[in-house]
Amino acid sequence: MRSDAVKKGVEAAPMRSLLRADGLKDEDFDKPFIGIANSWNEVVPGHIHLNELMEAVKDGIVEAGGRPFVFGVPAVCDGIAMGHKGMRYSLISRDVISDCCEVMVEGHAFDGWVGISNCDKVTPGMLMAMGRMNVPGIIVTGGAMEVGRKGDKNLDLQSVFEAVGAHSAGNMTDEQVKEIECLACPGRGSCSGLFTANTMACLTEALGLSVTGCATCLADDPRKIDLAKEAGRRIVEMVRMDIKPRDIVNRGSFRNAIRVDMAIGGSTNTALHLPAISKDFGCPVTLDDFDEISRVTSHITSLRPAGPYSIRDLDEAGGIPAVLKILKDGLSDEMTCNGRTVFQIADGAAIRNPEVLRPLDNPYHKQGGIAVLKGNIAPNGSVIKQAAVAPSMMKFSGKAKCFDSEKDAADAITSGKIVAGDVVVIRYEGPKGAPGMPEMLSPTSLIVGRGLGESVALLTDGRFSGASRGGAIGHISPEAYAGGPIAAVRDGDVIDIDIPERKLNVRLSDEEIASRMKDFKPVERPVIGVQKKYRKLVGSGADGAYLD
Repeated sequence: MRSDAVKKGVEAAPMRSLLRADGLKDEDFDKPFIGIANSWNEVVPGHIHLNELMEAVKDGIVEAGGRPFVFGVPAVCDGIAMGHKGMRYSLISRDVISDCCEVMVEGHAFDGWVGISNCDKVTPGMLMAMGRMNVPGIIVTGGAMEVGRKGDKNLDLQSVFEAVGAHSAGNMTDEQVKEIECLACPGRGSCSGLFTANTMACLTEALGLSVTGCATCLADDPRKIDLAKEAGRRIVEMVRMDIKPRDIVNRGSFRNAIRVDMAIGGSTNTALHLPAISKDFGCPVTLDDFDEISRVTSHITSLRPAGPYSIRDLDEAGGIPAVLKILKDGLSDEMTCNGRTVFQIADGAAIRNPEVLRPLDNPYHKQGGIAVLKGNIAPNGSVIKQAAVAPSMMKFSGKAKCFDSEKDAADAITSGKIVAGDVVVIRYEGPKGAPGMPEMLSPTSLIVGRGLGESVALLTDGRFSGASRGGAIGHISPEAYAGGPIAAVRDGDVIDIDIPERKLNVRLSDEEIASRMKDFKPVERPVIGVQKKYRKLVGSGADGAYLD
């Protein structure tokens, strides 16, 4: 075992001495050493309960004959970080988390590890580390919170952001906003819609790297403790059988995950995370895979923000196993950490609500949730959650109103300077330019909240929250800071969006764009510390904002 380096032979006596200070006894040195990366903290609602899951994972490891070791990793709450400089650290945290896991697992020669995760960048960061190290591992995702309720209406974080937009338009009072604020997020767990945290939980299960049923089991569901204990037992078995992440996950696994993503209408952030994770697994997928699979995969459920349902509804309808059952003919039969294949899991699943999870001959949309658009604004690609776009916005032309920061755009929207027919262009918010590629939930929610969701589009080289909806196109690549043509767009330029044809263009000739870019100088923002390092290393949003 890997841990023999710190526990076997006379040469390991100093290491054993230090481990004895941790409370280890002679009998512990014959057991597999299992690390537990725990992202518990008292800031992120999706993480405040993870210590309970950690104890269950430990119990499972001990029951199976292993010795657990818990260590912490950071987590940023995107909702709390939204709209201020904290959001520039969110995507950066994905790579910090990945590095933390690598440092602890490799630094202490653990035989295997379990990542206890939940929110947006923690799960992908742990998955990246899993592929890079190729040490036996399993992810336990913490589960969604219950939906908020106001009368017979479901509420979530998206409701609060959109209430702020309605307030700015004079359509909601301070008291009404406060009421929604107090009801929308009723307790622990990740936000209740199919936003990024829950999308990544679903895709982790689809990849085969969490135990069956974990993705959609809510934070307060008693089953979650049992699933965590099962993961603890299973990781010890995997260590003894020498089953590593790359033995489970291959290119077919990633294409399965993309197909599940398209079918459930997941967050556009997956177009950043899956390419980055796949690189660390040595089997890259690209935006071209997303586009190809989206065109032939039906959107079979309608969860928030695209529709009315929540993660609880998806779980009660059968969860990811039921999704696999519906999609089976389009999937490849890959192994999972459960010791069962994708097809075996699908065959054992039940579809309990054919309205929440529709059959392929009666989908919500004939194509998948995400569309990849290209054109003279985005030569390398851009992404939109087409499942959350109104039919009237699927083809849209409007005049550009350009902003070189999210704040300037949000101020313009709030003050009523954005009107029907506008295309809001927010640039210098990409991976290098921001840096950190912040999410734009505030501007998109302000647009929707002001009643402009079907008459105003928004383009950015930044990205969007999984809670965003409407004509919001992100990840425009190359980004403005790198000299991408989005930097050439000026107020009044006409922009054409054609989602069915996957096109995004400004009505300018190539010669005019080149002329405007002749004396290009990027907007510079001073950076320090981790932002400075990130700007130097990060690549394009089209390639997953991967650090190379």
